[in-house]
Amino acid sequence: MKKKLLYLILLLVSVHLSAQQLTLTESSGWLESAFVKWTPLAGVDSYNVYYTGGGQTNKKIDNELIRSYGSYFRADIPGLAAGNYTITVKPVTATVEGAGSTTSSLTVLAQDRNGFAFDGGRIPGAYNADGTPKTGAVILYITQNTKNTISMNITGASANPCVGLQNILYGIKKGKDTRPFIIRLIGNITDMTVMEGGDITIENANNANSYVTIEGIGNDAVVNGMGIRLKSASNIEVSNLGFMNCNSTAGDNVGLQDKNDHVWVHNCDLFYGNAGSDADQIKGDGAMDNKGSTYVTFAYNHFWDSGKSSLLGLSEGTTTGLYITYHHNWFDHSDSRHPRVRFYSAHIYNNYFDGNSKYGSGATLGSSLFVESNYYRNSKHPMMISLQGTDVWDEANQKNNPGTLGTFSGEAGGSIKAFNNTFDADIATNNMRFVAYGDTNPLYNVSGKISSTTDFDAYVVTNRGDQVPATVKSFSGANTYNNFDTNVSLYVKNLVVEQPATAKAKVIQYAGRVSGGDLKWTFNNATDDSSALVITALKTALTNYTSTLVAVQGETAAVVSSQTLSTDTDNNQTVTANTAIEPMIFTWGGDATNATVTGLPSNGIIFTKDTPNKTITISGTPTANVSYSIATSGAAGTPATATGTITLEGAVTTPPGDQIHNFTTSGKDNTFYTITGNLATNKGTVTYKDLTLTQCLKMETATTITYTTTQTSTLTLVFVEAAGTAKIDGTNYTATGGVLTLTLDAGNHTIAKKDTANLFYIKTAYSGNLGLNPKFAASSLAIYPNPVSNQLFISAENVQKIEIYNMLGTLVKTAIKDTESIDLTNLSSGNYLVKITTDQGSVTKKLIKK
Repeated sequence: MKKKLLYLILLLVSVHLSAQQLTLTESSGWLESAFVKWTPLAGVDSYNVYYTGGGQTNKKIDNELIRSYGSYFRADIPGLAAGNYTITVKPVTATVEGAGSTTSSLTVLAQDRNGFAFDGGRIPGAYNADGTPKTGAVILYITQNTKNTISMNITGASANPCVGLQNILYGIKKGKDTRPFIIRLIGNITDMTVMEGGDITIENANNANSYVTIEGIGNDAVVNGMGIRLKSASNIEVSNLGFMNCNSTAGDNVGLQDKNDHVWVHNCDLFYGNAGSDADQIKGDGAMDNKGSTYVTFAYNHFWDSGKSSLLGLSEGTTTGLYITYHHNWFDHSDSRHPRVRFYSAHIYNNYFDGNSKYGSGATLGSSLFVESNYYRNSKHPMMISLQGTDVWDEANQKNNPGTLGTFSGEAGGSIKAFNNTFDADIATNNMRFVAYGDTNPLYNVSGKISSTTDFDAYVVTNRGDQVPATVKSFSGANTYNNFDTNVSLYVKNLVVEQPATAKAKVIQYAGRVSGGDLKWTFNNATDDSSALVITALKTALTNYTSTLVAVQGETAAVVSSQTLSTDTDNNQTVTANTAIEPMIFTWGGDATNATVTGLPSNGIIFTKDTPNKTITISGTPTANVSYSIATSGAAGTPATATGTITLEGAVTTPPGDQIHNFTTSGKDNTFYTITGNLATNKGTVTYKDLTLTQCLKMETATTITYTTTQTSTLTLVFVEAAGTAKIDGTNYTATGGVLTLTLDAGNHTIAKKDTANLFYIKTAYSGNLGLNPKFAASSLAIYPNPVSNQLFISAENVQKIEIYNMLGTLVKTAIKDTESIDLTNLSSGNYLVKITTDQGSVTKKLIKK
């Protein structure tokens, strides 16, 4: 009887699956990988994904490569040789596999394995030259849930099993385990319990028989808050990862620290790190640095407005045996160091220099740079040699002036050989200057034309194979070019290089993560080409970045800790004169242990905190308009926030807009800022945004500037001092180039003295929040009761969609716009995820069904 019943159930499931058509929404081949996306089917437990091609027929992929993003599923297949493939997705319910759907033929392309990392026939990483995994390769999947718990025995480790990603890497550090390791990161990976100085650190005692690849899966793999650091490592590959918000001690997104060789870093997205202590670290320290390491290739990486893109060399003290390649990288509005080189022989070819505000490549301390077939669009100073040429060109006196000038280094010079580079320059935008050795009529020389064999930026050859004569020497140090590129034993001599325009198109298509990554950003060339300042909106997007990943197939979803803040009254109230507001009671909970109020007391409105009962009550009779914010705090979970305004009917309100104060024209008179302190006209002159500023406010002990904002804003202060300082809301800040830019939450703000300085200009701007409410808080969306028996209620404004998923990531229930409750009677008991989408963003909450 039981067998008959089981047969009947399986038959009904099979009929159910056959009645549903699985819809593929997107598929594509990429660089030695392919992916497919599809719409979830109701009632399906999981999916099986197979590929055919590359000598395989219906090869099933690993569960971890299949992920749910709520409204769609996606599977990525790395490790494919170049060729044509098809992918088949089949739904599975109660172990019964449906027919599924198959993609059309997808073309997979080979990776570009050129550069010094491949010297001597080496293939860095755990993949073969054709892109397939090396024999015996061990594949580890790292997610936000498994980063600290993944366990494995490593040969030679001090103790086994090694638990957590970094402890596994510490086991590999001994260099005793020569199995190829492929470490695949999935989703947004934040700080781990065990790290080295805040970094993921890879070592293998330079064992030539040890191979490690660390790579991202799909277009949304992110190393968030960390960097990857290499030490005494050989045969390493780092690829397809996005790096953001790095705050490690080293400060590099990717840092080759010492004694590494045969390293290949490619197809990564390099975003802002956290600001460092130095003025030139406002965008983080280094995006991709290399010190004391050789036979390295950096290729197809996308540098997003990096401040210091790549430092090459530190204290090596020799120009022998140090080789590196940069090719097909997109230096996208990054400022400088592309790269900045000491000692090394560097081949820099087929890169796209796109709107660089400071300089391209810089040569110091006897380094030799072969710069060929790159495309420069509005790159201010494409090539520079320290203490000569553009680096120290005194425009006013039309001469080389190394005694008082020096753009990027005070060190002795290196050498640059240039060939077939394209300059696409708008001189009015970035004041570009480039002077070739002995050029009688330099095209890009903004102040006069010279013919010099001492004041030059590069030796430009007519033919690729021409050597630079030994008579051509750097102005400082008399260093010569070593002609490494014509050495028959190195790959450079016989390499076929693309034309600059062809390389530019290829870079735009393939640099960075798969399909350009999940975080999209469009630069404003009109301003960003010439600016080295932090782009506030981009910084905010990175700081607030969250993954849209819902679940990895086969993995139990982690319970996300959170802090809550709720109220039964309207945060925003309008009353007439002499009328008290309705008291507002805010209650904190979840992982929150406290809450603080900003902006109160003010204009008759007060608050009281009842810590034992975890409440804040706001009450009073307003005498003017008031804005306030509340934020929770705690040792765990994500803080929750709430904001509100109290409007006195009939009171004058100023709509949010830029608030600018110019001390030269307005002194201390301003209705938005309250200014106390002394003015001065003898502290110099500042030119800022076509303004000539001659009067300032002296930042002294008695000086204060107070004001109130009603939403998130960007504060700009302009000083005569390049490193002018101020104390803003109790925290010290230092300007860069005389300009201090800072994002502030809504509320009351105070600007005071840190050190003696002279302030000429203030601006508060409310733009640049990417179209989303910067105060959108997950905790303001509530579901109740939880656990639920039948009817689930939703407390949220402007609901666009509600989706409920089981723990396999399968969509099991949806609700339409503005729904306030959902009948869950028919859902089985267990754990679920509820995704609520409003016009301000989305949040996912865990739900227990009784």
